[in-house]
Amino acid sequence: MKMEYGYKKEIDMPYEEAMEKIKEELKKEGFGVLTEIDVKATLKKKLGVDFDKYIILGVCNPPYAYKSLQAEQDIGLLLPCNVIVYEKDKKTYVSAIKPTIAMQMIDNEKLKDIALEIEGRLKKAVDNV
Repeated sequence: MKMEYGYKKEIDMPYEEAMEKIKEELKKEGFGVLTEIDVKATLKKKLGVDFDKYIILGVCNPPYAYKSLQAEQDIGLLLPCNVIVYEKDKKTYVSAIKPTIAMQMIDNEKLKDIALEIEGRLKKAVDNV
């Protein structure tokens, strides 16, 4: 059985609009965008291949990041949270990592509540796009 590690939604708007909207919604939930990886451009530049429009946003909510680091020093290996926006078959999708799933590999009870709170905020941002 495949575990769903992301929370995905098909968005009824063009890719570029969805990109701006998810950034707005993430900001409302306290997330800043730390990194932005344009997968399409990177694959074209590095490998000379064409790929669909696809961006990876590395997002962080500083208070939750701080709580997580206090609970588990090495949690930085799983930070920041990733949110993706991509276009496939003329449809646009927005998806966010499920921290509750990502944190399952770490045996630390303190992280479970933090992961639930972060996941709720990420889902709300995706739902509001």
